[in-house]
This record gives sequence, structure tokens and C-alpha cells, in this order.
Amino acid sequence: MLSVSNLSLQFGKRTLFDQVNIIFSPGNCYGIIGANGAGKSTFLKILSGKLVANSGTVDLEPGKRISFLEQDHNSHDNFSVMETVIRGNNSLFKIKQEMEEIYSNENFSDQDGERLGELQIKFEEINGWNAETDAATLLSNLGINESFHNTIMSNMTGKQKVKVLLAQSLFGNPDVLIMDEPTNDLDYEAIVWLENFLAEYENIVIIVSHDRYFLDNVCTHISDIDFGKISHFSGNYSFWSESSKLVAKQKIQQNKKAEDKKKELEEFISRFSANVAKSKQATSRKKMIDKLNIEDIKPSSRRYPAIIFEQEREAGDQILNVDNLSYTKDSETLFNKISFNLIKGDKVVLYSKNSRATTALYEILSKNINPNSGIFEWGITTSFGYLPMDNSDFFNDDLDLIQWLRQWTNGNDEIDDLYLRGFLGKMLFSGDEALKKATVLSGGEKVRCMLSKIMMNKSNVLILDEPTNHLDLESITSFNNALKNYKGTVLLSTKDREFAQTVANRIIEIGPNGMIDKYLTLNDYMTDSDIKNSRIKLYN
Repeated sequence: MLSVSNLSLQFGKRTLFDQVNIIFSPGNCYGIIGANGAGKSTFLKILSGKLVANSGTVDLEPGKRISFLEQDHNSHDNFSVMETVIRGNNSLFKIKQEMEEIYSNENFSDQDGERLGELQIKFEEINGWNAETDAATLLSNLGINESFHNTIMSNMTGKQKVKVLLAQSLFGNPDVLIMDEPTNDLDYEAIVWLENFLAEYENIVIIVSHDRYFLDNVCTHISDIDFGKISHFSGNYSFWSESSKLVAKQKIQQNKKAEDKKKELEEFISRFSANVAKSKQATSRKKMIDKLNIEDIKPSSRRYPAIIFEQEREAGDQILNVDNLSYTKDSETLFNKISFNLIKGDKVVLYSKNSRATTALYEILSKNINPNSGIFEWGITTSFGYLPMDNSDFFNDDLDLIQWLRQWTNGNDEIDDLYLRGFLGKMLFSGDEALKKATVLSGGEKVRCMLSKIMMNKSNVLILDEPTNHLDLESITSFNNALKNYKGTVLLSTKDREFAQTVANRIIEIGPNGMIDKYLTLNDYMTDSDIKNSRIKLYN
């Protein structure tokens, strides 16, 4: 058991946590949620001992071990991959290191022998003899081939390092596993493996993630940071989200009888529990909804932006024709001889194991860079709104947000400030917020500004490169719903599987050896055995 008692933290005049008291119990997976800036990552650092609160205590049962997913991807560059993983269990690693020093001692003494015997007993007790085998299994399951296991970390790619550090955090069966955005930079297969691993994990898991699909698949509880407090709620993220909205709606319905409200909540809980029980995920920990209490359900203080995509004019049937496009950068072929047509009604997930490939294709289609070969042609009735992964070039001028948005009105003098404030207000920039300078915005605020721009321009094609980056869960949910309701054509790349699964009706995967194009949902595409074989050829 991990307990937090009377924990408070202030940064200057701002109180982040105020007398927090909460307990984390074995066998449960807790998803920490909260608005941007609520202190999610800060709380994880406090739990792991990397940050000290102003007051209060964090208590872990004696003899128990906490593992924290390392965020500094270059922190182990001087070690081999195998050593990096084993260092995840510091006690085991120190024993192993001391044993190796004694073994290498040329003047081996009786005292050395006695010490070695003591260490070997301890090593066996913590399953040390299987350490390298266990580490190798974790690495292989995450897609790090055996040929890399003795490679120095500095020679690994960024995405490979992410997987190695993830294996490090999982190594040795820690009693408390703390993970901040564990799915970042993981491919689809690695995320699915991690979900299954955590679903069967018997100890405490505490996670911060913006991946709703991931939270739904692994969490038994949601831990909500709101008003400086933290509260546990039984169930996964979808249950928390839908139930808190229901209670908020009921709060407005002053004339509705208490008995009717209770019945509505009971019916909601019954439906939700039944859906989870029927799910293919409902095994072991995934049977997370043993008991859901009406008393647990409370309204949230969160605000959801009003994202609505409309079309100035409907496009014709022909949207985009791509013919034999190829692109190479820094001697690396990102994609080669890809050809496809987009027609009205297509909502496409553009996927590649190398995100540089999808970004390059978007930049080509937006006419920001040129392909090495091939051509493309947009339909004459199309107009597209583009949300690039890197939007920093849009925010270099010291303008307030009203002036910033006016840049994209195509010189239309009839558009007044009230009209512009309307689009900014939909994205939660109301009142004085609309007068903030564009140069001081956070990452999430910049994305919301870009969405204001796209909504205002009313395009009939949307190109979205990792659109959920920097957004909070409320903005992601609103964005997701807006795309489901959008009548135009969508071309997007996203690591958010809920986005991909619920929006797209087509998958196009590109790589150095061509492309695959299927009218399928993401889950069906990724689990199709024939497609799996084709995908291997796409990159090898």
C-alpha cells in the first residue's frame, strides 16, 4: 500500500495541492487526470521522491520498491541496453555488480568467499539469476531485437531508447509502478503489448496519460485532480467522463426528483458495467468494475471547448490524386512511389512507423516542400485546413489573439472583433484571454488557436498531423467528436487510437517500399494477419 497524508505544495502564490489524503492499493491501476497545469506530472514526481512537497508525507510499506518511468532519454547513454534495463532494480544491480567485482579479484580471500556466499543468497531471493533472461524477454516483447541487447544506448534511436527505458521501469516486478505518458513514441504493437502486461499486473500502477483508449483498457480507477484535491473514482476513463457529465446535467435539472436522478444513474452504471463485461478486454484486471457506487459520481469542474467544423462549400467527388510520389531526406527514403485517390467521404488515417514520412507527405501536399518525384493534384472544389505537428512558425509575431486570428481572414474588412472573439471563445479564450500575446502561449493554447483558425476558414478537407499533441483530455474529446460529425474529408496521423478508431474509415500506410491502402478501421487493420505480412515487407 502507498499512502499520501496531508500533502500540500505551493509554487509562489499558487497552491497546487492542499492537504491531499489518498491511498493506492495493490491490484489496482490508477489513471491520474486533471486539466493542463493541475499538477499531474508534479504529483508523480512527489510519489517517486524526485520532488519534495511543502508539507505532508508519502509512505510506502517497508521493503517495497517504487519504479518510475525515466523521462530523460539520454540518461543511460554510457551503458549497454541490457545493463540499462537491469539498473531498473537498483538493489539487484548493486548485488550483481559487487559479485562481479569479487569474481574478478585475482587475490580471492576467505573473506571474499564469505561475502560472495551472502550475496548469492540475496541474489537468488530476488530472482537475480534470471535477470538477463527476464530483461531480454521484456526488450523482445517491446520490439527491441536481441541483436541490440548489448548495444550502447547512445547508439540507439530515440524511439528505441523509449522502449528500453520502458523495459527498465517494468523490470523486476516493482511494487509500485509510476508512469508518465508511457505510450508516447510507442508503435501500435508495443502499446497493445503494454496494455496486456498492465492488465495482468498484480501490484500498484499509477499512470498519467492523454491516451483515452489506453486509460480505458488498463485503469481500474480514475484519480481526478481538481481544486487542489485528488479523488479516486471506480472504473475507467470513459466511465468517469460520461458519469461526471451526467451528474453535471442532473445538477442543472433542479426540478427533477431525487428518485428519478438516482434511477438514471443506476441505469447508467448497469449499462456501463454490462459493456465492460462483454468486452474482449474483460479478463483479470480488466474486470475492473466490480462495484460502482452512485456516491462516487461527482460533477467535474472541467470545461470542454466547442469545436465545430463546417464547410463553406461542399467539395466535389474528386478530392485528391497522388501519383508515384517519392521523398528522400538525409539519404533516408521516407516513402517511395505511393499512389492513391481521395474521394468525398474518406476519413483516412495516414500511418507510418516513421513519423517523418507522414509529416513529409503533409508538407508536400500543403506545397511547403517538393517531392523527389511524382505528382499530386487537388480537386478544383477543394479547400483544406492544415494543422501541422510543428506550429511554431505561426506564433512568431507579438500580436494579441484577436489580431493573430485576423491574419487568416483573407483581408475581409467586414469581419469585426466580435466575430473573431466568437471563434476564440469556442476554444476557451474568452474575455481578457483573447488579448493574450501569441508569443507567450503554451503548447496546448497554440493548438487551440490553430483550431480557431481552421474553424473560421470552413474548409472541406482537413489535414491533421498529430492533432492531439499538447491538448488536455477535454479538448481531445471535443476534437474527436467534432471530427466524427464533420461532413468533409479528413487525412490525419495520430497516436490517439480512440481518434483513429472512431474517425477513420480507411487506413493508408506508407514506407520506404511503397504503401498499403485498406478501407478498414484501425483495429481491424492492425490485427489482420495478411496485412501484417505486407506491413513487414513495407519496411524491410
